[in-house]
Amino acid sequence: MSIAEIFLTGVGLSMDAVAVSMTDAMVYAKEKRRLMVLPLAFGFFQALMPLLGYFFAGLFAGFVEKFAGALAFLILAFIGADMIYESCKKEEKNAVPSLKVSAVVAQAIATSIDAFAVGASFALMGDRFSENIFFASIFIGAVTFSCSTVALGLGKTFGDALEDKAEAFGGVILIAIGIKSLFHL
Repeated sequence: MSIAEIFLTGVGLSMDAVAVSMTDAMVYAKEKRRLMVLPLAFGFFQALMPLLGYFFAGLFAGFVEKFAGALAFLILAFIGADMIYESCKKEEKNAVPSLKVSAVVAQAIATSIDAFAVGASFALMGDRFSENIFFASIFIGAVTFSCSTVALGLGKTFGDALEDKAEAFGGVILIAIGIKSLFHL
């Protein structure tokens, strides 16, 4: 696999992480330190999952490929519904939503499940790919980190425009990403 192919794979895999990064930056604009963790978390899991898929291809690949969309949907729909609920129950207009570490980890896992299946497909390519799996995984993680970092800036811009509606809007976006994953759109 060429560097260009690995780069394009990384870009494709990073798109869910990009959308979630933008959403979180929109909603949690005041939590700059926690937001800076997002690209690291997304990049780490996007790098880890192809390795896990590659080395455990025979054990879990069928399950993950079969249920990846449903798993991502459940995680993202739960987080999105919670965001919508929190935006509706706010008693104070000035209450600031809080980005929880558990939500960051759940989002990072949910957006990288498909990378496990990609790693399993790398294993099926045989010996010609085995020496490149570590490079490919690190490269995919770096691409995701970079794309997610750019998405934070874009999300903050949209968040400033949406103001207090950002949390509910963000929840809707996460649910939409989950639905997309469920139906493999």
